[in-house]
Amino acid sequence: MISYFQAIVIGLLQGVTELFPISSLGHSVLLPGWLHWNTIVGAQSQSESFYLAFLVALHVATALALLVYFRKEWVRLIKAFITIVRTRTVTTPDERLTWLIIVATIPVGVIGLALEHTLRTVFAKPLAAAIFLTINGLILAGGEWVRRRSDRVHALAAIQPQTGEREPGRRLDTLDVREAGIIGLAQSASLFAGISRSGVTMIAGLVRGLDHEDAARFSFLLATPIILAAGVYKIPDLMGPLGDGVRGQALVGALAAAVAAFGAVHFLVRFFRTRNLLPFAVYCLVAGGISIIRFA
Repeated sequence: MISYFQAIVIGLLQGVTELFPISSLGHSVLLPGWLHWNTIVGAQSQSESFYLAFLVALHVATALALLVYFRKEWVRLIKAFITIVRTRTVTTPDERLTWLIIVATIPVGVIGLALEHTLRTVFAKPLAAAIFLTINGLILAGGEWVRRRSDRVHALAAIQPQTGEREPGRRLDTLDVREAGIIGLAQSASLFAGISRSGVTMIAGLVRGLDHEDAARFSFLLATPIILAAGVYKIPDLMGPLGDGVRGQALVGALAAAVAAFGAVHFLVRFFRTRNLLPFAVYCLVAGGISIIRFA
């Protein structure tokens, strides 16, 4: 089925690529193909398989790593949610951010429940993932172009990245409910293997005027409940017959994914204070293009 070595490699890959804007699902499909792990390749697009059960543990571990990293912020947001329920009003920045996360979670939750299984079985194949990874690169590059063209950031050209100054942009808590819904809807594109959840979420935020740091922060906060809920929803697969023979590997892979995810978010939070998405766009275009040639 899957060896412990494969579990560690895929776990590390999941932890990094779930947060880097380069698609964890796309890479979990492409890497086994590149390494000729044919048993895993054959299991990827099956309606039910041990590999999908294995990935459940990695997603839960990634979400838990995000919860730990942003633990102070989540404590504030949970308190804000309790206040919203009690008072039925949204007044403070934390309460507004909480409400935006709730609104942005709804579209991908509904669409995911309706279409995730169908899209996965149809498109979770190396060639399809390679094509969508290339498209992901175009989305990142196009989003950055739109961002640079917007009137809000004309002053960005005068700021040198090495100064460490934060780029101008809207504050996260100034987004309205409609804009949060649009960002949440954009996130649904990540149901296609190769399209990055964090990438499309960040691009949607940038187009609405957020700076890279706040767009990344909103992406990570928004991803946490979605990844965790999806993992918990699928846990019966891991605990049932599909998990037979892979639970030990799932535990090892989950530990690797948690460590990698924590390191990835720590790096990216600092990276996006002064940098943008273009390096990831280039990577996706190159890796996607080479993979198309390889699997065509």
